[in-house]
Amino acid sequence: MPRILLVEDEEKLARFVELELKHEGYEVEKAFDGRSGLEMAETGGFDLLLLDIMLPGINGLEVLRRIRKASSLPVIMLTARDAVMDKVTGLDMGADDYITKPFSIEELLARIRVALRKSTVKAEESTILSCADLSLDTARHRVTRGDHEIELTGREFALLQYFLENITHVLTREQILTQVWGYQYMGETNVVDVYVRYLRNKIDDSYETKLLHTIRGVGYVLRDDA
Repeated sequence: MPRILLVEDEEKLARFVELELKHEGYEVEKAFDGRSGLEMAETGGFDLLLLDIMLPGINGLEVLRRIRKASSLPVIMLTARDAVMDKVTGLDMGADDYITKPFSIEELLARIRVALRKSTVKAEESTILSCADLSLDTARHRVTRGDHEIELTGREFALLQYFLENITHVLTREQILTQVWGYQYMGETNVVDVYVRYLRNKIDDSYETKLLHTIRGVGYVLRDDA
């Protein structure tokens, strides 16, 4: 029976969602502030986290950031905000999905089923990708270089994973945009260059051996030239 942690400061809404989830056969634990929710999430044992953004103490985005340092626990953000940037920020920080209040319980249940199904597939397909002393654990959402753990946003993680899956292959900006941002991406095309710069700053700039290289006029490649 899947265990769900619900972190929501609106107690009436939390109680309503709890009852509906239990009716569907889920085990549910609740927290009403960010700090308590984070402590409960870090104890482990949960299969999914429903996380409000506007929380007392520590807001939901900060809770998500800390969780993603060591866990790939599926997270669905619950938010009264519908601004695009709030949604983008949550997804870039590693949220699996979001749902905007007010929402129907049927939609929430459907999103929970999808997130749990994807989590099961990820666990079964877990693998370690590496290049030189750089390593990425797909299941634990963990990246290390040598003895140092590197904290990446969700988008940076997806970008690095794509590079690691294609070591020594030169990838064009169009290929990266399609695979990491998706076919329907409608934003600025220079977003690839921006995120490669972010990624390079974290995985290369502090190290003698550089792994992420620019191929002028073509794109980028991850390889060990040592």
